[in-house]
Amino acid sequence: MRPSRPRAFWAWGAATALLAFVLDQATKWWVLTDLMNPPQVIPITPFFNLVLGRNRGVTFGLLAADHPAAPWLLSSMALVIIVVLLVWMVRDRRPGVAASLGFIVGGALGNVVDRMRHGAVTDFLDFHAAGYHWPAFNLADTAIFVGVALLLLTSGRIEPAGAGTTDPVLRAEP
Repeated sequence: MRPSRPRAFWAWGAATALLAFVLDQATKWWVLTDLMNPPQVIPITPFFNLVLGRNRGVTFGLLAADHPAAPWLLSSMALVIIVVLLVWMVRDRRPGVAASLGFIVGGALGNVVDRMRHGAVTDFLDFHAAGYHWPAFNLADTAIFVGVALLLLTSGRIEPAGAGTTDPVLRAEP
């Protein structure tokens, strides 16, 4: 009888990445071709608008630059991180971690495609309250946020004593 192998859940992560990427690109296409042609502010609720924004940097516009090499540099950095996350996804044996990494990878790829096509990331979700606006964002950003939050939740678990190791130093004691 062959010993059982641990199950790999990288396919869950790949499916999650594909879903996040496709939803992100589809909504950006819709916003650019139909909804924001011409650009406008569309109030949805008293605290939420649809707008057209372009982010030439990363989170909250950090590292923004108008230099022609900026999208290539930011995309290259993102692609290196994506490769590291994919290696982690393939090696990890937990479905929650795989799905979390999938959200992050799919969102990051969506923003890389935007930088390569438009030189900036397309943002259109605008939340606001009492005259203050959160920086506009998109579904790729949302996928990255959800992925990081899930990763923190799923990675923080400590295995019960005796699970997975015989080394008492590496076990969580009750």
